[in-house]
This record gives sequence, C-alpha cells and structure tokens, in this order.
Amino acid sequence: MPVVLGVALGVSFLVPATPAAAHNELTGSNPRDGARVATAPARVELRFLAKPSPATTKITITGPDNVVAGGPPAFDGSRVRVPFKPAAAGLYIVGYQLASSDGHPVKGEVRFTLTTGTAADPSALPSAPGSPPANPVGPPPVASPSAGPESAAPSSPPASTTPVAAEQSDSSGRWWLWALGALALLVALTTAVLLRRRQPR
Repeated sequence: MPVVLGVALGVSFLVPATPAAAHNELTGSNPRDGARVATAPARVELRFLAKPSPATTKITITGPDNVVAGGPPAFDGSRVRVPFKPAAAGLYIVGYQLASSDGHPVKGEVRFTLTTGTAADPSALPSAPGSPPANPVGPPPVASPSAGPESAAPSSPPASTTPVAAEQSDSSGRWWLWALGALALLVALTTAVLLRRRQPR
C-alpha cells in the first residue's frame, strides 16, 4: 500500500498543469518595451506564449497627439507584425488585446520612444493672414569707400556767368564810345584853331 501511494505521488509531480499552459501572455517585442530608437522600424512585432487567434486579437499603435501609426496585423504562429507608420519623434504606444484558449482576456501595451522624426518644412506652411513678411526691409545701402563727402551730397549747378559777361561787354562798348566822342571833339577843336591861324588878318 505505501508503495502504491508513492508511485501515484511521483506520477502527479511529473504531469504538467494544463490549465496554466492554456493562459496566453506576451513574451517579447521589437522594439522592446521602454526602448529608445533613432531609426523608425518598418513594422512592430509582438511575440506571445501561444498562437493568438486573428478573430479575437486587436493591436493598435498610437503616436504623439494620438496619431494612428499602425496598419492591419499579420499573424505568423505566435508572432504578430503590424506595419509602422511614424509621424514625428515622440512616444509610441502599442496596445494589444486578445483572448486565451481558456477564454481569459489578455490586455497590455508596449511603449517605445522614437528620437527622430519627420519635421515639417517651414516653407510649405501657410503664413497667417496679415502677418508681415520675414524680411520686409532690405539692408540699408552701403556707401562706397572711394566716395568722399562731396560725392555723397548732391552737387549744385554752377551759377550762370552770362549776365556778368553782358554787363562787362556793355561797359566796354560805352567806354569806347566816350573815347571816340572825346577824340572827335579834340580833332574838331584842333582843326578850328589851325584854320583861324591861317586866315589873314
């Protein structure tokens, strides 16, 4: 009797517990939970203890500002791969929900941080209405080093000398007239004196 009980106990220890094996759970991921990656992967992979059912498995990927960054999952045995569509650098959350073969629901999430992303092009962004341009006023003109103070100021036109020349010419003409008149008068007086001296007395 004691021998039969010992054999029965030994067999019970060797037989695995089947209900525990029926409970599914996450065993790993790529990227791993809490990872920081500089290059965005083409897809996110989740690995489970047992093969998940496509009918009861739901996987979502959300990025910064709750932007959806995933696509339809692809099942390969106990692995599930989801296309990854990064939007910008930041925290991404991979949420999964599935049912085990024993009917127990399994839920969880994997978080990783993308350190680099696609930045928006400033030139492609529309400017706000009424906003001034980036550089409305150009740089002030730079004076040439060779230009002196005289070239900077506008040169005034030279004063006309025509009236002065006319006045000078008029004065010269009048002086000659007076000289000729005086000379003619002197000649007339001289002629008159000579004629009077030649007349007989």
